[in-house]
Amino acid sequence: MTYLQKLAAIVNDTIAPAAQATDRDSAFPRIAITALGEAGLLGLVSASTVGGMGLGLAEAAQVVERIAEACPSTAMVVTMHYCGTTVLEKFGNEATRQDIAAGHHLTTLAWSDTGSRSHFWAPVGSAHQEGNEVVLDCSKTMVTSAGEANSYVWSTCPVAATGASTLWQVDSKLAGLSEPKFFDGMGLRGNRSSPLTAKSLRLSNSAMLGTDGGGFDIMIGTVLPVFATLIASCSIGLMEASLKSSCAHVSGNKLEHLGTTLADLPTIRAYIARARIQADMARTLRDDTIAALAAGREDAMLRVMQVKVAAAEAALQVTDTAMRVCGGAAFRKDVGVERYFRDARAASIMAPTSDVLFDFIGKAVCGMPVFG
Repeated sequence: MTYLQKLAAIVNDTIAPAAQATDRDSAFPRIAITALGEAGLLGLVSASTVGGMGLGLAEAAQVVERIAEACPSTAMVVTMHYCGTTVLEKFGNEATRQDIAAGHHLTTLAWSDTGSRSHFWAPVGSAHQEGNEVVLDCSKTMVTSAGEANSYVWSTCPVAATGASTLWQVDSKLAGLSEPKFFDGMGLRGNRSSPLTAKSLRLSNSAMLGTDGGGFDIMIGTVLPVFATLIASCSIGLMEASLKSSCAHVSGNKLEHLGTTLADLPTIRAYIARARIQADMARTLRDDTIAALAAGREDAMLRVMQVKVAAAEAALQVTDTAMRVCGGAAFRKDVGVERYFRDARAASIMAPTSDVLFDFIGKAVCGMPVFG
């Protein structure tokens, strides 16, 4: 059975049936994550040498997109797991890598600090040496899978070196970690994106991922391409779901006094056409981003910056169109549009936000240093 066949069974039997309750109750999709782990899909990007599937970004994008069609909250959890796994595959210990590959370990990123917020590349939390241990004191604003993940790829200021940041593998059960506020959001309600605080949290020096002060290069060079591509895939998946729901509604509902369906109205069809084009353009850019990264093309990092913002902004417009063409019925949860409308709001304000990316892209196009 291929990974997509395994995924299809889990989406149809587990993820989709629970999606409304996941949203309604702001419930972490633990059953779905367990099923994905048992099927080996949490180890999709883990190396075959540690028992993983050994697949890459293209396959991860397909997994995330398909999950997002059913439940964007679950797709976000998987996205952040793949991002964290990408770091741990390069810099983590073998035992953790084996656990991830076996589907027993869920990881995530903990980057956005309270003091620097969406400027995730510039943490303000401290890490200082005390004897043979490192002590962390910092607070994160939003951490997907907070309190649910087995580990966090955590960022702080460097201990002693120059540089913007240092990354750490933080066990979620360590003393000193707390979740000061439970996540109760407008959208992506099941991804438990709560704040986390580390107070006098003690780590061994071996918990450092990469070098002291080397976090920025890992964030931008290793993680950002994966993160941007997979967040875009979330947006693409929920756009696809919105289009399917809205097309089903306008094709299946009649203006009985006229003997026509809503889809018989040229205005409705024009709205649907524009939304279809926007979704397809986002998918095309996503696929070209993956191709650019695989080929090491000169424009690869530009595509990385473009794909997240393009898909996020398209999702805002496509889900708005879905609400518009379905009219008053769209406000009902059973039509299946308003949940995606709410979930689509997240990507544009998720660091790096659309506004930040527009600035970065403008700098790149103008030949200026992006982070200068």
